[in-house]
This record gives sequence, structure tokens and C-alpha cells, in this order.
Amino acid sequence: MRWGVMALIVLILNGCAGAVVVGTVGGAMMLNDRRSVGSQFDDQTLEVKVNNALNADDGVKNQTHITAVSMNQAILLVGQAPNEMLRSKAVELVRPLREVRVVHNQVRIGNPVGFSTISNDSWITTKVKSRMLTAEEFDSTRVKVITENAEVFLLGLVTREEAEKAVEIARNTSGVRKVVKVFEFL
Repeated sequence: MRWGVMALIVLILNGCAGAVVVGTVGGAMMLNDRRSVGSQFDDQTLEVKVNNALNADDGVKNQTHITAVSMNQAILLVGQAPNEMLRSKAVELVRPLREVRVVHNQVRIGNPVGFSTISNDSWITTKVKSRMLTAEEFDSTRVKVITENAEVFLLGLVTREEAEKAVEIARNTSGVRKVVKVFEFL
């Protein structure tokens, strides 16, 4: 049954109906987010600024695969860098931005992942989010899920109970190699 639901979600998301589903889910997430609409907008703007700062450095831009996510002005950096120098350089580029409260550097030393790994990561994220969506007594809109090289990063402004449930769901999802908590607790 679960696989049928997930397959249906994937099929729907491939067409025009996907825009409606994503728009509806996105709207619900914004309404249920514990951050104000202004804070959500600030985080989206900050992600753009962080990515611009990372892309302004030729070494970071051309030799790494780094994704930045902002949650309540806390920046999560995930991806790969070929050496510690470039990994640290990414933090040095981001930290001075006025709006950044804290940087969680989860960039791993190694070669950038390929397309098949990126596709697998998307599938893992879909599975984790689907399981959260169908979990009893759990509001899946409270948790942001990012997957990088089979590591699942969980973000959000949550209670300890919500965090434990999210971690349990992610850990018990096939394909997940590791779960990293980047929560802020209420």
C-alpha cells in the first residue's frame, strides 16, 4: 500500500497536477510553520545571499558541490569539497553575512556526488516526507528534510517529542545511511 501511495505521488508530481499539489503543500507548510511569514521570507532571501556568496569564490564554485539551507537564520551547509581548505572557505564566505546567526557545516571531504546519487537522495527525501505525512500524531509540516549522499538532515523549530518522532521516521526509512539533527527546540 505504501509503495502504491509513493508511486502515485511520483506520477502526480511529474505532470501539471504536481504544481497544484506542491503549491497546496507549500501553502500548508507556510501556514503551519512556527516561523512568521516574514521570517520565512527572510530565510528564503538569506539562502539566495549565501549561495551568491559561495558562487562568488571560483574555488568553491568550481570544485565543490555545496547546498545552503536557512532555517530561522541558521545556515546548514551540506555537500562535498575536495579538501578541508575549501570546506572551511565555504564557512568563511557565509559567516560574515549580517543575517547569519550560526553556520552548521556538514560539508564532507570528497568528490562531488553524481547524478545517480542526487536522484537517490531525492527519492530518499520523498520517502521520508511521505512517511512523516502518514505518521499518526505528527505534523510533517514542522520538519524540513534535506538528503545529501544518503544522509538525512532534519531542520525545524520543534518540541523534543516532535524531533524524536522525526528522527525515528527518518532512521527507519530504507536507504538512509545517517540522520543528522539540526533542530531548534521550543
